[in-house]
Amino acid sequence: MMGGGQLLIIVIVLVVLFVAPSRLPGLGKSLAQAIRGFKKGMAGDDEVDVTDSVKQEKLDEGQNNQAQSQTQKDKDKV
Repeated sequence: MMGGGQLLIIVIVLVVLFVAPSRLPGLGKSLAQAIRGFKKGMAGDDEVDVTDSVKQEKLDEGQNNQAQSQTQKDKDKV
């Protein structure tokens, strides 16, 4: 009898042999890019942060600065 781990390995081998030959180069490329990105992130190379939270914070800061400058302009007019 075969265990669950052995069946899983057989299924993976069958998928690689019959289904994925045309997709393997793209899969390899995307895996390599992911590994490079992970290593770059672990090295502390934080030059570009494209997370949604950072983008939102920058947008909020810009809106606050615009609102403050508009309020200051309104006060100067009076």
